[in-house]
Amino acid sequence: MTAVCNPDAIIQRITQIQATLPPTVKLVAVTKNLPVEALRAAYAAGIRDFGESRVQEAIAKQADLADLKDITWHMIGRLQANKARKALEHFQWIHSVDSLKLAERLNQISGELGCQARCCLQVKMVPDPPKSGFELEELWAALPVLAQLTHLKLVGLMTIPPQGTNPEVARAIFRQAKELAEQITQLQSHPLQIETLSMGMSGDYQAAIASGATMVRLGTILFGPRPD
Repeated sequence: MTAVCNPDAIIQRITQIQATLPPTVKLVAVTKNLPVEALRAAYAAGIRDFGESRVQEAIAKQADLADLKDITWHMIGRLQANKARKALEHFQWIHSVDSLKLAERLNQISGELGCQARCCLQVKMVPDPPKSGFELEELWAALPVLAQLTHLKLVGLMTIPPQGTNPEVARAIFRQAKELAEQITQLQSHPLQIETLSMGMSGDYQAAIASGATMVRLGTILFGPRPD
Protein backbone atom coordinates (compact mmCIF):
# COMPACT_ATOMS: atom_id res chain seq x y z
CA MET A 1 0.00 0.00 0.00
CA THR A 2 1.27 3.46 -0.86
CA ALA A 3 0.65 6.32 1.52
CA VAL A 4 -1.71 8.81 -0.06
CA CYS A 5 -1.63 12.43 1.06
CA ASN A 6 -4.76 14.51 0.49
CA PRO A 7 -4.07 17.72 2.42
CA ASP A 8 -7.62 19.05 2.19
CA ALA A 9 -9.08 15.79 3.52
CA ILE A 10 -6.54 15.70 6.35
CA ILE A 11 -7.32 19.26 7.37
CA GLN A 12 -11.04 18.54 7.29
CA ARG A 13 -10.77 15.41 9.43
CA ILE A 14 -8.47 17.04 11.96
CA THR A 15 -10.74 20.06 12.27
CA GLN A 16 -13.73 17.80 12.89
CA ILE A 17 -11.94 15.74 15.52
CA GLN A 18 -10.47 18.75 17.30
CA ALA A 19 -13.93 20.24 17.66
CA THR A 20 -15.00 17.22 19.72
CA LEU A 21 -12.06 17.16 22.14
CA PRO A 22 -12.23 18.72 25.60
CA PRO A 23 -9.73 21.54 26.17
CA THR A 24 -7.99 19.37 28.79
CA VAL A 25 -7.00 16.76 26.18
CA LYS A 26 -3.95 17.16 23.93
CA LEU A 27 -4.10 15.62 20.47
CA VAL A 28 -0.92 13.92 19.28
CA ALA A 29 -1.04 13.17 15.55
CA VAL A 30 0.58 9.79 14.84
CA THR A 31 2.54 10.28 11.63
CA LYS A 32 4.70 7.17 11.25
CA ASN A 33 5.06 6.06 7.61
CA LEU A 34 3.45 9.25 6.34
CA PRO A 35 5.04 11.71 3.91
CA VAL A 36 6.10 15.13 5.11
CA GLU A 37 3.25 16.67 3.11
CA ALA A 38 0.78 14.98 5.46
CA LEU A 39 2.52 16.52 8.46
CA ARG A 40 2.43 19.95 6.86
CA ALA A 41 -1.31 19.54 6.28
CA ALA A 42 -1.79 18.58 9.92
CA TYR A 43 0.28 21.58 10.98
CA ALA A 44 -1.92 23.82 8.84
CA ALA A 45 -4.93 22.40 10.71
CA GLY A 46 -3.40 23.44 14.03
CA ILE A 47 -1.54 20.30 15.09
CA ARG A 48 1.68 21.00 16.95
CA ASP A 49 2.28 17.61 18.56
CA PHE A 50 3.49 14.77 16.33
CA GLY A 51 4.07 11.15 17.33
CA GLU A 52 6.63 8.91 15.66
CA SER A 53 7.60 5.29 16.34
CA ARG A 54 11.03 5.14 14.72
CA VAL A 55 13.87 7.43 15.68
CA GLN A 56 15.55 7.60 12.27
CA GLU A 57 12.30 8.29 10.43
CA ALA A 58 11.53 11.09 12.85
CA ILE A 59 14.97 12.65 12.47
CA ALA A 60 14.55 12.81 8.68
CA LYS A 61 11.14 14.44 9.02
CA GLN A 62 12.43 16.92 11.56
CA ALA A 63 15.07 18.02 9.07
CA ASP A 64 12.43 18.48 6.36
CA LEU A 65 10.23 20.46 8.74
CA ALA A 66 12.97 22.61 10.25
CA ASP A 67 11.09 25.74 9.20
CA LEU A 68 8.25 24.87 11.60
CA LYS A 69 9.81 25.91 14.87
CA ASP A 70 7.01 25.14 17.33
CA ILE A 71 6.49 21.41 16.80
CA THR A 72 6.70 19.11 19.81
CA TRP A 73 7.89 15.60 18.96
CA HIS A 74 6.63 12.52 20.80
CA MET A 75 8.36 9.14 20.74
CA ILE A 76 5.46 6.70 20.95
CA GLY A 77 7.02 3.44 19.72
CA ARG A 78 9.11 0.94 21.57
CA LEU A 79 12.49 2.46 22.31
CA GLN A 80 15.62 0.33 22.22
CA ALA A 81 18.35 1.24 24.68
CA ASN A 82 20.84 1.85 21.87
CA LYS A 83 18.53 4.55 20.46
CA ALA A 84 18.05 6.29 23.80
CA ARG A 85 20.57 9.07 23.18
CA LYS A 86 19.17 9.92 19.75
CA ALA A 87 15.65 9.87 21.17
CA LEU A 88 16.57 12.34 23.90
CA GLU A 89 18.26 14.59 21.37
CA HIS A 90 15.25 14.67 19.04
CA PHE A 91 12.08 14.18 21.12
CA GLN A 92 10.55 16.31 23.84
CA TRP A 93 8.29 13.46 24.98
CA ILE A 94 8.91 9.73 25.34
CA HIS A 95 5.70 7.76 25.91
CA SER A 96 7.21 4.28 25.94
CA VAL A 97 9.45 3.98 29.00
CA ASP A 98 8.66 0.31 29.43
CA SER A 99 11.23 -0.91 31.96
CA LEU A 100 13.35 0.25 34.87
CA LYS A 101 16.47 -0.51 32.85
CA LEU A 102 15.39 1.87 30.09
CA ALA A 103 14.41 4.55 32.59
CA GLU A 104 17.84 4.36 34.22
CA ARG A 105 19.54 4.54 30.83
CA LEU A 106 17.50 7.59 29.83
CA ASN A 107 18.23 9.23 33.18
CA GLN A 108 21.98 8.69 32.76
CA ILE A 109 22.01 10.14 29.24
CA SER A 110 19.75 13.03 30.24
CA GLY A 111 22.29 13.97 32.87
CA GLU A 112 25.09 13.87 30.32
CA LEU A 113 23.14 15.94 27.79
CA GLY A 114 21.68 18.37 30.30
CA CYS A 115 18.17 17.84 28.95
CA GLN A 116 14.95 16.62 30.50
CA ALA A 117 12.46 14.86 28.28
CA ARG A 118 8.96 14.40 29.63
CA CYS A 119 8.37 10.68 30.01
CA CYS A 120 5.45 8.34 30.43
CA LEU A 121 5.79 4.93 32.02
CA GLN A 122 4.23 2.31 29.77
CA VAL A 123 2.07 0.09 31.93
CA LYS A 124 0.17 -3.09 31.17
CA MET A 125 -2.99 -2.82 33.24
CA VAL A 126 -3.91 -6.39 32.31
CA PRO A 127 -1.67 -9.23 31.09
CA ASP A 128 -0.72 -8.70 27.44
CA PRO A 129 2.31 -10.82 26.46
CA PRO A 130 2.85 -9.31 22.97
CA LYS A 131 3.37 -5.82 24.41
CA SER A 132 6.23 -4.39 26.35
CA GLY A 133 5.62 -2.39 29.48
CA PHE A 134 5.64 -2.59 33.26
CA GLU A 135 3.51 -5.26 34.84
CA LEU A 136 1.72 -3.72 37.83
CA GLU A 137 3.85 -5.58 40.38
CA GLU A 138 7.01 -4.53 38.54
CA LEU A 139 5.93 -0.90 38.56
CA TRP A 140 5.20 -0.81 42.27
CA ALA A 141 8.53 -2.46 43.00
CA ALA A 142 10.37 0.00 40.75
CA LEU A 143 8.77 3.18 42.09
CA PRO A 144 11.37 3.90 44.82
CA VAL A 145 14.13 3.82 42.18
CA LEU A 146 12.12 5.69 39.55
CA ALA A 147 11.47 8.51 42.02
CA GLN A 148 15.25 9.02 42.35
CA LEU A 149 15.85 9.50 38.62
CA THR A 150 16.14 13.26 38.87
CA HIS A 151 17.28 13.88 35.30
CA LEU A 152 14.00 12.57 33.89
CA LYS A 153 10.60 14.17 34.17
CA LEU A 154 8.45 11.12 34.84
CA VAL A 155 5.12 12.86 34.49
CA GLY A 156 2.74 10.31 33.02
CA LEU A 157 1.46 6.83 32.39
CA MET A 158 0.80 5.32 28.98
CA THR A 159 -1.33 2.26 28.42
CA ILE A 160 -2.79 0.40 25.45
CA PRO A 161 -5.52 -2.22 25.93
CA PRO A 162 -4.85 -5.62 24.37
CA GLN A 163 -5.73 -5.86 20.70
CA GLY A 164 -9.38 -6.76 20.18
CA THR A 165 -10.52 -5.51 23.58
CA ASN A 166 -14.20 -4.62 23.55
CA PRO A 167 -15.18 -1.02 24.38
CA GLU A 168 -16.49 -1.69 27.89
CA VAL A 169 -13.38 -3.59 28.92
CA ALA A 170 -11.19 -0.87 27.37
CA ARG A 171 -13.06 1.76 29.35
CA ALA A 172 -12.43 -0.19 32.55
CA ILE A 173 -8.72 -0.47 31.74
CA PHE A 174 -8.49 3.27 31.18
CA ARG A 175 -10.26 3.94 34.49
CA GLN A 176 -7.82 1.64 36.26
CA ALA A 177 -4.90 3.57 34.75
CA LYS A 178 -6.34 6.83 36.05
CA GLU A 179 -6.73 5.31 39.52
CA LEU A 180 -3.15 4.03 39.37
CA ALA A 181 -1.87 7.51 38.49
CA GLU A 182 -3.73 8.95 41.46
CA GLN A 183 -2.35 6.29 43.80
CA ILE A 184 1.23 6.92 42.68
CA THR A 185 0.88 10.68 43.03
CA GLN A 186 -0.49 10.34 46.56
CA LEU A 187 2.42 8.22 47.80
CA GLN A 188 4.30 9.86 50.65
CA SER A 189 7.48 7.78 50.55
CA HIS A 190 8.46 8.18 46.88
CA PRO A 191 5.90 10.32 45.06
CA LEU A 192 5.89 11.05 41.36
CA GLN A 193 3.64 13.74 39.97
CA ILE A 194 1.68 11.76 37.39
CA GLU A 195 -0.18 14.50 35.54
CA THR A 196 -0.43 12.96 32.07
CA LEU A 197 -2.47 9.95 30.99
CA SER A 198 -1.45 9.04 27.45
CA MET A 199 -4.14 6.61 26.37
CA GLY A 200 -6.58 6.28 23.54
CA MET A 201 -6.04 5.74 19.83
CA SER A 202 -8.29 6.00 16.80
CA GLY A 203 -10.52 3.09 17.80
CA ASP A 204 -10.97 3.86 21.48
CA TYR A 205 -10.03 7.47 22.15
CA GLN A 206 -13.54 8.49 23.16
CA ALA A 207 -13.62 5.82 25.87
CA ALA A 208 -10.16 6.93 27.00
CA ILE A 209 -11.22 10.56 27.27
CA ALA A 210 -14.34 9.59 29.22
CA SER A 211 -12.06 7.71 31.63
CA GLY A 212 -9.58 10.52 32.21
CA ALA A 213 -7.08 10.61 29.33
CA THR A 214 -5.20 13.89 29.01
CA MET A 215 -3.41 12.93 25.78
CA VAL A 216 -4.68 10.86 22.85
CA ARG A 217 -2.59 9.48 20.01
CA LEU A 218 -4.58 9.47 16.76
CA GLY A 219 -3.43 8.33 13.35
CA THR A 220 -5.83 6.50 11.04
CA ILE A 221 -8.84 8.60 11.99
CA LEU A 222 -6.90 11.72 10.96
CA PHE A 223 -4.91 10.52 7.97
CA GLY A 224 -6.66 7.42 6.68
CA PRO A 225 -5.04 4.01 6.12
CA ARG A 226 -1.28 3.83 5.70
CA PRO A 227 1.36 1.17 5.07
CA ASP A 228 2.65 -0.63 8.14
